[in-house]
Amino acid sequence: MSEESRVQLNVRISSETAKQFEEIVEYYQENTKLGRVYKGDVLTDIIEKSYQIMKKQKALK
Repeated sequence: MSEESRVQLNVRISSETAKQFEEIVEYYQENTKLGRVYKGDVLTDIIEKSYQIMKKQKALK
């Protein structure tokens, strides 16, 4: 993905959500063979997977 097509998000989340996200990032890091895992890539993956699930659920209605 080129830098031109990226958007920076500045959001506030609870401390608990931040801890959960850190745990998810650690999980991705431990279970990937690709090397360094970046938080932005993890968040992108989570959003893309959630979006696909949402689309499937909408299609079933």
